[in-house]
Amino acid sequence: MPTPIISRRALLALAAALIAAPAAAQTDWPNRPLRMIVPAPGGGGTADTIARILAQELERPLGHRVVVENRGGANGNIGAAEAARSTPDGYTFLYSWAGTLATNISLYRTLPFHPQGDFEPIVFIGTVPNILVVNKDLPITSLKEFEEYAKRNPGAINFGSTGNGSSMHLAAEMFKARTNTDMTHVPYQAPSVATNDLIAGRIQAMFQLVVGIQGQVRGDLVRPIAVLAENRAPQLPDVPTTAEQGMPGLVFGTWFGLLAPKGTPTPVIARMNREMNAILADEGAKARLIQAGLAVGGGTPEQFAAFLDSEIKSHAELVRAAGVRID
Repeated sequence: MPTPIISRRALLALAAALIAAPAAAQTDWPNRPLRMIVPAPGGGGTADTIARILAQELERPLGHRVVVENRGGANGNIGAAEAARSTPDGYTFLYSWAGTLATNISLYRTLPFHPQGDFEPIVFIGTVPNILVVNKDLPITSLKEFEEYAKRNPGAINFGSTGNGSSMHLAAEMFKARTNTDMTHVPYQAPSVATNDLIAGRIQAMFQLVVGIQGQVRGDLVRPIAVLAENRAPQLPDVPTTAEQGMPGLVFGTWFGLLAPKGTPTPVIARMNREMNAILADEGAKARLIQAGLAVGGGTPEQFAAFLDSEIKSHAELVRAAGVRID
């Protein structure tokens, strides 16, 4: 049986159809539920709370459920690796933060994903600043007094954190580097345990997240010294910033962003960026996010990509200064 001969016109038509097929498939996106991988346990923590607010808000403009999937473990590496391996079809997204995306690449000798090579940045969601708080028996009330006390008593201040490379740890390392002081790091598995030890005086200081310590500050259980930010935290408006107290460069916090697996269609990235920016600008949604502790962000995928690049470099310096490494 002779092989059929296909005309040049038919070949061109076929090629055009193949090129148009992906675009046509994207015109009805989304047509089923989406999933947002959060590389942390569920249960109402800061990251999980903010992720669920965003997922709820996204469901209205997208017209489909956005299911939050918690995949905790290994400082976020397990969930991020799962997202990186997912099919880039526009139905899986990664909601993650500074520790997983900027710190871990320097903290771990090997990673099961690459924060830049394996993901398409979508939008910078915002930040939650760290705040320096001390045990009430410590005879200090200002950032300058804290610095002077640390210099007079090298190694005597024990500061708690949620582990090597956490924002609480790196914020303290930044303070030490900027002030040439020496303090002793005491890592904990849970922030609540560290906070209880701070109140009891077993440790003297923490560079906690504002949202995680605001209740104890309002309850006069710990003494707030400075918010590590350029602007005051709306949750604790009476606490001055590091900038107000003469250390404008001492700014640190954890930040959040939304990404997709590498190769996700560009129209999907553009649509998600548009919808996320609309949510971050909406007064009702913004109020919910601020209540959860977020200083709201926004912007383009390109801006987020540039920010991620700068954060990876700055966190690498802090990790080297701290001398920590996880095999």
